[in-house]
Amino acid sequence: MTGGIVFDIKKFSVHDGPGIRTTVFLKGCGLRCWWCHNPESQHPQPELMLRPNLCIACGACAVTCPQDAIHWDSDQYVTDRDRCQRCGTCVEACFANAREIVGQEMTVADVMDEILRDRAFYDQSRGGVTFSGGEPLFQTDFLAELLSACKAEEIQTVVDTCGYAPQAAFDRVRQDVDLFLYDVKLMDSARHRRVTGAPNDRVLSNLRWLSAKGHRIIVRIPIIPNINDDEDNLHETARFLRTLSAVERVDLLAYHRIGVDKYDRLARTNPMPPTDAPDDSRMTEIEQLFRDYGLQVKTGG
Repeated sequence: MTGGIVFDIKKFSVHDGPGIRTTVFLKGCGLRCWWCHNPESQHPQPELMLRPNLCIACGACAVTCPQDAIHWDSDQYVTDRDRCQRCGTCVEACFANAREIVGQEMTVADVMDEILRDRAFYDQSRGGVTFSGGEPLFQTDFLAELLSACKAEEIQTVVDTCGYAPQAAFDRVRQDVDLFLYDVKLMDSARHRRVTGAPNDRVLSNLRWLSAKGHRIIVRIPIIPNINDDEDNLHETARFLRTLSAVERVDLLAYHRIGVDKYDRLARTNPMPPTDAPDDSRMTEIEQLFRDYGLQVKTGG
């Protein structure tokens, strides 16, 4: 049985598909979106996250670290991430819960154990399970087995994807997916590469292909000021989506700054320049723009 790296399992989710859901977050993603609110999802391996504001400077982490990767520097304990092996010894020793390992190895049986605990809620609400990330297709083998296990239990499935995966990966899992939540960010490939690290041709071609196969799709568009909210991009996106018969609805998701502090906790630089969320009036204008193309639109997921 295949195993994989899971970085979170959220119960009672109501924003990742119909009804009450369990959302399983798989680690790893081929994109590096500037605005990503789950940067801990990007790298495929477990990572150390710190909460310096919780640290009580007791020194237990430094004493117990088998790699001698933690030392006192001026006024705080500092972790040498090149030496850190992410073994979790310091996490267990930390009384203040200031340290955590994000991402753990789980088997399909482990994940299904969590999923099946809330089966009654899925049945009552017509909900189910959503696989998100990161990019869940980054772990194709693991995702395929999880989806198959859900179908064997007659649990409704959703895959929340950025679309940046080989078409063969989509082909492998698609028959066990009831609904795709599919991100579309930018229509211009050069602009897409600049803010995500990769061109968009694979993203758009996979979306066309899934639509041609007749799969249920809800397209999700993050609305990010000064990144993709210009009229040219919005109109081009709407014209493209209008050609896809399987797209049931377009969800417009307003940019937010939740998760910005995670970059510091991961010792990474946040690539996103300071940006305010779009105001309600701008979101209403954009919603109307997509409606004018004959698309079903909803603000929020």
